[in-house]
Amino acid sequence: MTADAAQVAAAYFETWKARDFTALRSLLADDVEFSGPLARVRGADDCIRGIEGLSRIVTDVVVRKVFRDGGDVLTWFELHTTVADPVPVANWSRVEGGLITRIRVVFDARPLASASASGAGAGAGAAAG
Repeated sequence: MTADAAQVAAAYFETWKARDFTALRSLLADDVEFSGPLARVRGADDCIRGIEGLSRIVTDVVVRKVFRDGGDVLTWFELHTTVADPVPVANWSRVEGGLITRIRVVFDARPLASASASGAGAGAGAAAG
């Protein structure tokens, strides 16, 4: 039996917070598509590289609310970093066959982009969530 979409999405955030990128990779389909204001990537390995880069400045990921509709999960969370005040983020994940096949994130990238431009946020240009 495949995992419930909400369980897969929760595991995504738990493994990210734990910086267990091997476990996080196991939740992604090989051809996962990621799209956000700072990056667009296709493929699990590229997605993981982006999350690893972003994680250099991430201090916490605080999930505030989760909504599920079949294989779609919307997670509202705060991204805490070393370079900016907490950034509210909406993450829409599509789960099929127990794996995340698509991730769409929306947030105001200006605080992270300005930190990256000033050199304070190496890795801030990577995927966010």
